[in-house]
Amino acid sequence: MRKTLLAAAVALTLGANSLAARADALSDIFTQGHVDGQLRAYYFSRLYDASNVPDASAFSGAALLNLRSGTFGDGFSLGASFLTANSFGVQSGNPATIDSTLMGLGNSVSALGQAYVQYENALMQVRAGYQYLNTPWLGQSDSRVMPASYNAVSAVFKPAKGWELYALRSFAWKSRTSGGYTNDNLYYPPTFNGDAMYGGLGGLPATAHASNGTWALGTGYGADGFKGQAWYYDFLNFARMGYLEGGYTLKTGTGFDPFVGAQYVDETSGSNNFLVVNHAALFGVPGSSVKSRVWGVTGGVIIPHGRIDLGYNKVAGETGAVGGGAIISPYTAAYATDPLYTTSMIRGLVEMGPGHAWKAKFTYNLLQNLQVIAAYAKYTTQYRGNSHDVYVDVIYNLGGYLKGLTLRNRWERSVGGWNLNPGNKPFTYNRVMVSYQF
Repeated sequence: MRKTLLAAAVALTLGANSLAARADALSDIFTQGHVDGQLRAYYFSRLYDASNVPDASAFSGAALLNLRSGTFGDGFSLGASFLTANSFGVQSGNPATIDSTLMGLGNSVSALGQAYVQYENALMQVRAGYQYLNTPWLGQSDSRVMPASYNAVSAVFKPAKGWELYALRSFAWKSRTSGGYTNDNLYYPPTFNGDAMYGGLGGLPATAHASNGTWALGTGYGADGFKGQAWYYDFLNFARMGYLEGGYTLKTGTGFDPFVGAQYVDETSGSNNFLVVNHAALFGVPGSSVKSRVWGVTGGVIIPHGRIDLGYNKVAGETGAVGGGAIISPYTAAYATDPLYTTSMIRGLVEMGPGHAWKAKFTYNLLQNLQVIAAYAKYTTQYRGNSHDVYVDVIYNLGGYLKGLTLRNRWERSVGGWNLNPGNKPFTYNRVMVSYQF
């Protein structure tokens, strides 16, 4: 009898401890969670020198709120990001005078930027659900009030120090101006299947089949001044891409560290290619396949408080290929957020088609809080002629009680470039960007 009572007491004690442990674990999900975010106020203006094209502008305020739970179940956690943008009633009534790339044509847009479950330990991280991705050709493109995000499963493995392996499958995405996730990309027309997606390159008709997303595998390694990465993307029904990039920085100990780098892109068609079957005439040139080859080199020197970069890229012409050998980039085309060394704020060779380009950039940090960037890019292309861009970027990060507040003005003037600048006239794009990170 005593043994029975003792056993019952032990069982009750263990059960109570187990319930208490579970309660503590459940409590940790919330008490050990993290909240951060950003407030943004952007004013963009497009100033055209063409008399028959009206200038366009847009203002938007935005809030980005990120929530991350504490861990539970030995490595699991939850995450969410809420996004909302509003013009506060100042949006023009004339769509032709609105810079729709900032937040679309409406007065407000809200979205669930992230909503995922994650498992993480010392060797790996696996995430499933709505999420931000950060890969060279599939990323956030975060130069507007809301970043792009994806409905995806992604994994990062860390088998050794400095070495990472990546795998992902995306199914749908939310563009920078969309309120929800849609099976399309930047080659689809605006409002495809009701998606308020603005700022893409287009080329497909509204009757095209929906996109099937992307598979990607990648690896990156960095040690002793060397950084390199290799990626394979299968943009389903659009292109299969191989991407290589590597660079080396020589640490001299003098404050002047020279560096060099190179990159290579090779693309071919997948099966049932939507650009081919829909006779998409990118840059006015339809094709029977996708084929693109791109190479680039960069070099420069890191100096005290800054750096100097020089870059060159060439996109080979390909007879019979869509766009004459154009780079097919479903999630950066017309966003100008690709990783090529010569891409400017407004455009790059993805947007310009086959040809070559060079770019010089100077970055300098002043007074600890002030950064100034100046760049010049020259494009010589087969279908959109010759053009050049001049770029100035001033960034001021406040400190003290205003730490987290950033004032930024990005300015670029583009001269030439048929079909990007109406009437082949000069075009100036100014972006005033105020953000507060908390």
